Amino acid sequence: MNGPIRRLAVGMLVSMGALLLAVTWFQVVRADDLKTDPLNPRPALTERGKERGLIVTTDGTVVARSVEDPDSRDFIREYPESEAFAHSVGYSSFLVGDTGLEAAYSSELRSRRDLTISDIVAVILGRDLRPRSLEITIDSELQRAALEALGDNRGAVVALDPRTGAVLAAVSTPSFDPTLLLGDDAAQQWETLLTDQSRPLIDRATKEIYAPGSSFKTVVAATAIDTGLAGPGTTFDDPAEFGLPGSTASISNFGGRPCNDGVSVTLLEAFVRSCNTIFADLSIQLGAVDIGITAEALGFNVEIDFEWPIPQAVWPTDDLVGDDAALGQSGIGERNVRATPLHMAMVAAAVANNGIVANPYMVQRIFDADGQEVEAAGVSELGLAMAPETASVLAQMMERVVTEGTGRLAAVPGVRVAGKTGTATGQGDFSNPWFIGFAPVESPTIALAVFIEGSPSSGESATGGSLAAPIASGLIEFWIGSQS
Repeated sequence: MNGPIRRLAVGMLVSMGALLLAVTWFQVVRADDLKTDPLNPRPALTERGKERGLIVTTDGTVVARSVEDPDSRDFIREYPESEAFAHSVGYSSFLVGDTGLEAAYSSELRSRRDLTISDIVAVILGRDLRPRSLEITIDSELQRAALEALGDNRGAVVALDPRTGAVLAAVSTPSFDPTLLLGDDAAQQWETLLTDQSRPLIDRATKEIYAPGSSFKTVVAATAIDTGLAGPGTTFDDPAEFGLPGSTASISNFGGRPCNDGVSVTLLEAFVRSCNTIFADLSIQLGAVDIGITAEALGFNVEIDFEWPIPQAVWPTDDLVGDDAALGQSGIGERNVRATPLHMAMVAAAVANNGIVANPYMVQRIFDADGQEVEAAGVSELGLAMAPETASVLAQMMERVVTEGTGRLAAVPGVRVAGKTGTATGQGDFSNPWFIGFAPVESPTIALAVFIEGSPSSGESATGGSLAAPIASGLIEFWIGSQS
C-alpha cells in the first residue's frame, strides 16, 4: 500500500472511531442530561405521558401524585395540598420545568420507560424503570398551620427537629397553586405569577437571604460564653448610644433609651432586652475572627448539604477585620450579615441540641413501585458549634427572653419556650421581624425560625416580638399538643 492510500485509510479509521465515540457519548453517557436540558423541546412533548411517583408526608398525606387521564394515555400530575407545599414539593410542569423536590428527585420520581439506549441497557441489567416514590419529613398538619399563621404576610417559617435536622415544616408566603402551571394555559399563568409584585414564586424559606437582625445576637452571645470573654453576669457600661470607633456614626437601642439604668447592665439583661449598644460593644471586643468561627460552625460561609442548592449565609469576616465600626453594626445582625430562615432555624436547633448542628434534610425514605424501601436518610452533622455547657447557658438566656423580655408573646402556657427576637432593617421604610427559638427547653422536639418580610417600620407593631413571636407561639403550641 502506497503512502497516500495508507494515510487515507488511517484517517478514515480515526474518523469512524471518533464518530463511534461521539455517538456513544451522546446516546449513552449524556442521554439523561440531554433529555432534561431546558433547551430541548422534546421532553415537553413527552412529559404529559409520563407517570411520576408519589410524594407523601411523614404522617401519610399525599402531596403529589400522577393520575391517568381517562380520555388519553397521558398522566396528570396533581397537588392535593395546593399552596401549602408549593415551594417545598414544587411542581413538574411540561412547559415551565420542575422545582423543589420535583426537580431534586426528578430522576427517581419519573418513569424511565423512554426506550432510549440508556433505558434499554438498564432493562438488560435488570433495573426497574417504574417511578419511585418519596416519603418526606414534613408534618402536613404543622405545614398547614404555618401557612395559616403567616396569613397575608410575606415571609417564611422553617421548623426543624433539632435532634436530627429533619424539616418539620417549610412554608413561604405568599404562595400559589402549582396546578396552575400544569394546564394548556401554563405559560400565561407563569407570566402572571412572574409579574406579581408580591413574588409568590420566590421560596423565602430556603432560597432568599436576609439580614437576621437581633436574632444574630444568639451567635455573638454563644461566642462570648464559649471564649470566656463574657457570661450572663458580666457587666457593661450602659450608654444611651454607642459611638462606633473611627466613625461619626453611633448605634442606639430601640426607642433610643439606655438598656438598663444608664450606668451598667449585665449581658443577660442586654440579651433579654435585645440591646444594640451592648452587643455592638461586645462584638468589637470579641473580634470578627472569633465570631466568624462560631458563625461558620453554625453554617455561615459554608455550603449546606440539602435537597437543593441554598445560598450561603454570610458573616463577612475578612471585610470586618480592622473595621470596628462595621463590626459593631454586623454584631447586631445588620450591614452585610445575611441568612435564610432555614439557616436561622439551624442556629436555634444547635442551641437546643447541646451545640451540635445537624444537617437539615427533607426526604426521609425512597420506595420502589412495589412499596419496598430502597433508600433511607441518615442523620448527619455539620459539627459542634459551641460547647454543651455554652448551649445550656444560652438556652437559659433564651428562655428568659420569652418569660420576661422581648419575646414574651412567644410564650406557651405550660411549655418552657426559648427564643430570640430580631427586627432587621429592610428596604426603604420597612423592617423585617424575626423570631428564632425552640421548645420544650428541657427536651426540645422543635426548633424554628419565623421571618416576616417588609413590615412597615413604624411603632411597636413592626418588631419581631410583636409580629413574629406570636406566630412562633401558635406553632409551638400546635406541635407540642399534636405530640401528646
